[in-house]
Parts: sequence; structure tokens; C-alpha cells
Amino acid sequence: MPARRHLPAAEETELDMTPMLDIVFIMLIFFIVTTSFVKESGVSVSTPQAESAAQQNSANIFIAITATGEVWIDRRPVDPRSVRAIVARMHADNPEGSVIIQSDEEASTRMLVDVMDQVRLAGIEAIAIAADKKAR
Repeated sequence: MPARRHLPAAEETELDMTPMLDIVFIMLIFFIVTTSFVKESGVSVSTPQAESAAQQNSANIFIAITATGEVWIDRRPVDPRSVRAIVARMHADNPEGSVIIQSDEEASTRMLVDVMDQVRLAGIEAIAIAADKKAR
């Protein structure tokens, strides 16, 4: 009886993508959880200039007061009396952030003080007023 040759079956090599997809999804979740979202005011105002203006890095809530007295938070106009509730809700999302009030140089001081009062009543003491650096 002649000897038979047994050839090994050709193995199909296949790359398992499951571990790589797991790592990608874990990284995606990590970046979503660690990202702090900035709530911009949504309107541009002409802020006053000051020589002592300094950069604020920890702010995550921006409130704008226009020259006509409108208050803008998160790209929409709001009633000045509802600033407290809105800021409290936004601050609950990121309790380590602060508030920057971008008041137009033509806006009334009364409106600025009212907005600052509402922010403090919401439990936030870290408030800054935006100003441009004055050129020398």
C-alpha cells in the first residue's frame, strides 16, 4: 500500500478586532467623562478695557449682558429673574467651575449687580467680570 501524504489543511488567519474595539470604546468613555463643557453666552458684547485684566482658565459658565440690558446664557436670552435657577442647574453639572459675566460697557450697572446677586444666590462665589486687556 502506497504511503499517503497528509497535507495540513490551509489555516485561515483572521485578525480579531474585538480587543481593539473594546479599547477604543473605553477611551471614548474616558474622554467623555473627563471633558468639561463650557457654557458660552451666545452673544458678543463690547467689554470694557482694564490694565489689570487677567486670563481666567477655570470658568465654565458665561453670562452676557448686552447694551440694551438683555441677559444671555447658553446661547439664548433669559429673563434676569431666572438667572439663579439656570446657573444653579449648570453649576450642578460642574461644581468646580466658575462664572464669568461679560457685560457690555454700555450696559447699566444695576443689571450687572442684579445678575451678580442672582449668581451668588445660586451658591457660586467664584465670579469674574470680563474685560479686555488695555493696550499701552
